[in-house]
Amino acid sequence: MFDSPETLADALAGVNYVIDPEFAVVVHLATALERPLLLEGPAGVGKTELAKSLAATSGRTLVRLQCYEGLDDGRALYEWDYGKQLMHVQMLRDRIGELLSGTATMAEASARLRAEDTGLYTEDFLSARPLLEAVLSPDPVVLLVDEVDRTEESMEALLLEVLAERQVTVPEIGTFTARSTPWVVLTSNDTRELSPALKRRCLHYQVDFPTPERETEILSRRAPEVAEEVVTDVVELARRLRELPLRKSPSISEVIDAARAAAVLGLRSGGELEKVRPALLAALLKYGSDRELALVRLDGATRGTDPGDEAGDAAGPGRVGHPGRPADTTAGAFGRGRASSADGRAGTGSRALADRARRGRR
Repeated sequence: MFDSPETLADALAGVNYVIDPEFAVVVHLATALERPLLLEGPAGVGKTELAKSLAATSGRTLVRLQCYEGLDDGRALYEWDYGKQLMHVQMLRDRIGELLSGTATMAEASARLRAEDTGLYTEDFLSARPLLEAVLSPDPVVLLVDEVDRTEESMEALLLEVLAERQVTVPEIGTFTARSTPWVVLTSNDTRELSPALKRRCLHYQVDFPTPERETEILSRRAPEVAEEVVTDVVELARRLRELPLRKSPSISEVIDAARAAAVLGLRSGGELEKVRPALLAALLKYGSDRELALVRLDGATRGTDPGDEAGDAAGPGRVGHPGRPADTTAGAFGRGRASSADGRAGTGSRALADRARRGRR
């Protein structure tokens, strides 16, 4: 429904989603080519929000599959409604008696039952889960497969049929082909490497934190009650925090919360943020260690001291400057999950080779 990337960007802006021009081109191609769109990037950069905004601006229903460890086909595809099936069997009981009347042997009765369709395995008894729901919907939907990297690799195989063929196969019934073409958005925070088979079926885009200019525009739209100077100061504070080696950098939604908190605390002009900065960190940071580090670094920068040395002394074990466990940053952590997985697999392979060598010597 979007004639160009500019039309798409304008439509998303109408629901307060501000998108980069390059990102708008990729999303436009995904909708025009009807290809799944895989978005990778740190948490809180607007990946999930894009799917919601696409649904809002296009008038499509949002169907969301929230992925997690242990997700199986019963939660993602469909389940049989055994309660309804049991009620159906009870209603058929009398009719089965009539059907089997006159049979002389068990084999004859069994053959007569096999010839009859009891109607137990039909669409009426299916409980559709998100993937099948998107396929069965007569109206176009936006299918959001959120945090797909949190599932096991075996779950990706279930997604391939939906992504590539737009269909779901139910062994007892057959194959359901999509009644309308869904727009599919998959998101990943990169906790593990996704399979090449899954990536091959998608357009890919890596989403990062917005530039200060774009984040200022986002805050102005999402929190119009906050003074422009205060918005600028909050965005600058978030930028400085994201440069620190935090366990979790502030997301866009958390920056919006901080801007609104600043307005509630009475800030009406720029340059006053220092007064309430410790309170705003409650909205921006979610770990005590991150708060401690931010206070040390920001206070050190304000006083003109060397914040790196001061932070290294104050952070303690497991923090910045401690050799036992390097701190994690959002920018550095993105992609680190894949490297860790690869290292783990390599280590396992090395141990296996060593074990085989020892057995050979014995």
